[in-house]
Amino acid sequence: MTSHMSAMSPPSLITMVSADGTPKKALLTALVVGTVLTGINHGDMILEGYAPPVWKVILTFCVPYCVTTWGAVTGKRAQWRRDARSHDSALQREAQ
Repeated sequence: MTSHMSAMSPPSLITMVSADGTPKKALLTALVVGTVLTGINHGDMILEGYAPPVWKVILTFCVPYCVTTWGAVTGKRAQWRRDARSHDSALQREAQ
């Protein structure tokens, strides 16, 4: 007998990316890490009064945003799998 949870597919990628505060957490991480990395990578140029290429600064902030989001999605998928296995085990115990 298959359980209802394991028969269901996991939440969609869009749901996992946008749920549980993931965008806010990713944005805060991007602001902190992006600022630090911008200082490390372009600080000398900024201190000399020059502006670094805008596209490089944008990418410097996008990377931690994407990494945080990807980590959240993979964590949510792993948790969904654990919950599905646990649910299946509980159903099997009840059936015995």
